[in-house]
Amino acid sequence: MVDKLSSDEREVGKQNYYNAVTSYYDVNRRDFLRGIVATGAVSGAGLGAAYFGYGQVKDPVRIAVIGTGDEGSVLIGGCNPNYVDVKAVCDIRPFSQHRAFHGDCSSASALIRRPGLISVAGYSNEAEARKNVKVYDSSNGGIMACLDDPDIEAVIIALPLWLHAPVAALAMERNLHVLTEKLMAHNVAQCKVMGRMAAAGEDKQGNPLHLATGHQRHYNVKYENAVNLIRWGLLGQLHHIRAQWHRGNLPGRDSWSMPIPGGEKMANGKMYDKIAKDLAYRRAKLKTATGSDIKRLQAEIAQWEAWDADKSVDPRDHGYQDFARGDTMFTAEEELHRWRLFERTGAGLMAELGSHQLDAVSIFLSSLRDDGKKVHPLSVHAVGGRHIMPHDRDAGDHIYCTFEFPGPEYAETFDVGYYDPVQNYPNGAVPGYEQDPNKKVVVTYSTINGNGFGGWGEVVMGSKGTLVLDKETDVLLYRNSDTSSKVGVKKEEGGYALDTSASGDFAAPVAQTAASGPVSRGYREEIEHWAYCIRNPDKENRVRCYPEVAMGDAVIALGANVALKNSHAGKGGYLEYKEEWFDIDNDATPDGSDIKREQEFMLKDVT
Repeated sequence: MVDKLSSDEREVGKQNYYNAVTSYYDVNRRDFLRGIVATGAVSGAGLGAAYFGYGQVKDPVRIAVIGTGDEGSVLIGGCNPNYVDVKAVCDIRPFSQHRAFHGDCSSASALIRRPGLISVAGYSNEAEARKNVKVYDSSNGGIMACLDDPDIEAVIIALPLWLHAPVAALAMERNLHVLTEKLMAHNVAQCKVMGRMAAAGEDKQGNPLHLATGHQRHYNVKYENAVNLIRWGLLGQLHHIRAQWHRGNLPGRDSWSMPIPGGEKMANGKMYDKIAKDLAYRRAKLKTATGSDIKRLQAEIAQWEAWDADKSVDPRDHGYQDFARGDTMFTAEEELHRWRLFERTGAGLMAELGSHQLDAVSIFLSSLRDDGKKVHPLSVHAVGGRHIMPHDRDAGDHIYCTFEFPGPEYAETFDVGYYDPVQNYPNGAVPGYEQDPNKKVVVTYSTINGNGFGGWGEVVMGSKGTLVLDKETDVLLYRNSDTSSKVGVKKEEGGYALDTSASGDFAAPVAQTAASGPVSRGYREEIEHWAYCIRNPDKENRVRCYPEVAMGDAVIALGANVALKNSHAGKGGYLEYKEEWFDIDNDATPDGSDIKREQEFMLKDVT
């Protein structure tokens, strides 16, 4: 997102951010950061609880993780045993079951993100883990048996998107709390049904159900700090946000087009089995390996053997289908292992990637509202399509969107950083969209394949400053567009502002130390807070990404997909958002999904 910045400019931005964060807490929550440093509550060891205001739980919530593939294994990595006790995992694939316990050893970074239950819970080996963690698959009743397990109080759902809603509904029907991976559901009607069920439901003790959705930026400390700086007025009047998620996926090198276990037929008619080929390569390497390479290769071979064993699973027994696109036939194996590529099982780039970043945009803009409600967009223009990839998918590989959001009103006491004496503007408060329809915040978003330049992140632009959030881990802060000047925070008549004369504030190391340790993207914190709310069922305890918020994210993302379809149909790629789409109790939807039809689908047993 900020590849054009030099290393010096990046360092300036980081120090400006740490200066501002320290100043914010010194003014608003004195000694908060110093207390974090003093108690050792740094990232990964209690920082989330300190920031987001939840405490410990005496009795960890007994949970099942349903779906332990890529994202499910990431969520297992976020399961703090002090908050949740993983009593069961459920997946039809031997590969996913293996990674649930052992983690993902395909690379060092993968193992950090997906460490596995043996590491997370401190088991000595898989045998010990399996004594405490039951594995559900097609041999013992699968999902339905897992949901009926009397030892389970709550479930984490990380299945392919088309299964989020039915499994969540079946869980809530059984009085189980739910945390589902994003997107909340495959269509908006499903989101509304889920929200209504959660509102009407109770857990096994008669307490309210907690339905959370995994938009983890709500629990990212970096984003929380960004929100505080925006509210404090350091950026002034927000008027433009840029966001992107660019990836280098290309034909033959596409992370969404995973190899098919057992192989697949190539264009020349020959069979190609990449998994078996890679497994044979590792077995051959092991014969001549020495030292630490032996243990590494043994772990990789065990993982690849489990992956190869997926060929024994018939996806047709679990709702996946063979289908045609024109003259091309696709197998149920492709629909299972490449589910993100197809409309029936996934919802494309906006659901998988764009929903996260439009959620972040809403977090930033909603922070300036007094009523605490989520800001909804007014409209979206979208274009894109399948510009690089072959005809092996429904999903596009490029999408470009321009969203209009209503601009907030700024009180007379809020320093927007400008005044025109000739026009006497602003004369009092700066009006918002409701007073002046010209007051809008325009958000541009692109998610593409073929070139990963810039990676992913958001740039928030205001009349006084610029805030860059890069790959969810780094935050850079600049006074206006000046990327070379070190700044601190100075109190002025109208509030607080970034100022070069205040750059001598050397308190930044306090904020820097408070944020030391492993950078958390929020998975651990969202699970901890969910568990805390379950164990502390007071009305004021509510997960941050509750159904109305998560459904709003789905409406934004799926609405953009509707706009994209409009562009392909010669309708200009435009969609005007309607408020009733964001109302859980209103049956209207942007995507044509039907409440009654989805209710019937969602409460059928799944396999």
